[in-house]
Amino acid sequence: MEKIIVLGTGEATAIENFNTCFILQDNDENYLLVDTGGGNGILKQLKRANIDITKIHNIFISHKHTDHLFGLIWIYRFIDLFMRKGIYEGDLHIWCNDEVADVIKNQLNIFLRGMQKQFIDKRIFINVVQDRDKIKVFNYELECFDILSKNDKQYGFKTILNNGKTLVFHGDEPLNEALYDFVRNSDYLLHESYCLETEANIYEPRKRNHDTVKSVSLKAQNLGIKNLVIWHTLENLGKDRKNRYMKEAKESFSGNVFVPNDLEMIDL
Repeated sequence: MEKIIVLGTGEATAIENFNTCFILQDNDENYLLVDTGGGNGILKQLKRANIDITKIHNIFISHKHTDHLFGLIWIYRFIDLFMRKGIYEGDLHIWCNDEVADVIKNQLNIFLRGMQKQFIDKRIFINVVQDRDKIKVFNYELECFDILSKNDKQYGFKTILNNGKTLVFHGDEPLNEALYDFVRNSDYLLHESYCLETEANIYEPRKRNHDTVKSVSLKAQNLGIKNLVIWHTLENLGKDRKNRYMKEAKESFSGNVFVPNDLEMIDL
């Protein structure tokens, strides 16, 4: 069954929650890992989710911020090790924009020894994508798109699921008006929501190029989105984040709302 396996839901400075990243699983249990969090905690999250790292052959990195990229070096190290031991079959494809590719290559040159680089461009491929490129990832076709970030270059993707529904992963900044028609009437929109609108005067999300639950929900309603997944949030530990965020979302959005916790699954 197709599903999203949520590895993390937190924003950049999250401590108790892992940084936002997830697995998109198709009907044949192929895995697309989307972003990797900020460190080796990604390995623990994969273990907790019962994801065998040797089954990961495709990774999509949205942008070069540490909380989305730095877990990749740890995944790379283990996959390289398993390749050398003969227990990782096939290749690893990393999909990203050119800014991310440059950072990854620099990381590999700085942090890895020579023998740990032997599979680059042979079995481990860093694939640079452009705006509106369409790439084949097992039986999905991903249409990559520039989210028009105000900061560093950031890409999301749109795809048709095995069940015929449309899923859009948008990254971690507010949806730009220029992309409204591109995401309109999608079945699933995966979008950041830093905090509640009622807390915006405290946390100032817009100064951080983030959005509020209410603002995201209004956009989703106006664009005909059917299912809204909210993450990349403040931790709000002890404040019942899930129910509070869902309540504000439902005030503006009539579709299904998901505010997952780390390691939850969403059936698609």
